[in-house]
Amino acid sequence: MMDWTHIEGLAPYQETLAAMEARVADISAGTAPEAIWLLEHPPLYTAGTSADAADLTDPDRFPVHYAGRGGQYTYHGPGQRVAYCMLDLNKRGRDVRKFVCALEAWVIDTLAEFNVKGERRAGRVGVWVVRPDLAPNADGSPREDKIAAIGVKLRKWVSFHGISINVEPDLSHFSGIVPCGIREHGVTSLVDLGLPVSLADVDAALMATFPRHFP
Repeated sequence: MMDWTHIEGLAPYQETLAAMEARVADISAGTAPEAIWLLEHPPLYTAGTSADAADLTDPDRFPVHYAGRGGQYTYHGPGQRVAYCMLDLNKRGRDVRKFVCALEAWVIDTLAEFNVKGERRAGRVGVWVVRPDLAPNADGSPREDKIAAIGVKLRKWVSFHGISINVEPDLSHFSGIVPCGIREHGVTSLVDLGLPVSLADVDAALMATFPRHFP
């Protein structure tokens, strides 16, 4: 059984992280089912275990939280759907790489519900879209923007943290960091791509496509 929970309003980061850690402990103990929490955070930056301090270019702009997940700097804020995934990999195969690939595939299928082609890129965790509508890079290669981030942590083979999809965030808020340490590419959102998509639309797509990758 999967427990889907929508958290209303802007979820405070530290309190949400503490609640997530408690839920992970309960899942490990066999006293609670797996869970997906769908939420938004107030504007903030999070630093993963690979974060480079030089990539925090505006440290006084928003609160900075050290998340303990994998990855580098990420922005969270209103208009971005965060899905925290507390899944028991003891039951799903103890394969971290396969798990991250499944999360990416879930995001790609979710975007496809809106006719957006999300793609993986070697060496760049997350999901990307090619932007033929924008000027190419200096080397002539097509512009690519990141639309979704992925960062996870495991404790006793139960996952937490998860994914974030840019639906309609203020994209200027990303300028205070080098997102995921990648300077050569930008960020985008579903609304930035010209699609009038709401958070509720994305939630419906996430729930519809989830069983394909996490039966």
